[in-house]
Amino acid sequence: MSKTKPDKLLVLFEDLAEKMNINIVQGKGDFQGGMCSVNDESYIVLNKLKPVDQRLAVLVREFSRLNLKNIFVQPILREYISNTQQELL
Repeated sequence: MSKTKPDKLLVLFEDLAEKMNINIVQGKGDFQGGMCSVNDESYIVLNKLKPVDQRLAVLVREFSRLNLKNIFVQPILREYISNTQQELL
């Protein structure tokens, strides 16, 4: 698995979300996080109170559900998504 720092991965996910017109929102509360749509806009909601690894796991789960074939994804991020998916299975 790559040794990329979690903060760098979060930035890469934010860049990818921006390309795909998905808003990433971080809030506090009693929730796990995930994707939702409001008024035809897509959001991925992350819980700020959760450790960064759990927030990254939410991002991996949600982006792995999307079609990323025709979108440039930084190779390190594509590898991270792929490796993390394998670990979650």
